[in-house]
Amino acid sequence: MEKKLLKYTLRLDKELFRKIKYIADDERRSVNREIEYIIKISVKRFEAKYGKIDLTYFFEE
Repeated sequence: MEKKLLKYTLRLDKELFRKIKYIADDERRSVNREIEYIIKISVKRFEAKYGKIDLTYFFEE
C-alpha cells in the first residue's frame, strides 16, 4: 500500500515560524496544515505559469 504522507524535517527561522503560527491560529489550522496550504498555493502558481509538473519520472520507489 502506498503511503500518501511523507515525513520531512523542515527548518524555519523563528520569526517566520511565529508569523505562520499566527496565521494558522487565525485560520483555525495547525501549523503543519498551514505550511502545507502555503506550499500547495505555490505549486498551483508555478503550474499555472509553467504547466503541470510531471512526476512520473521523478519519484520512483
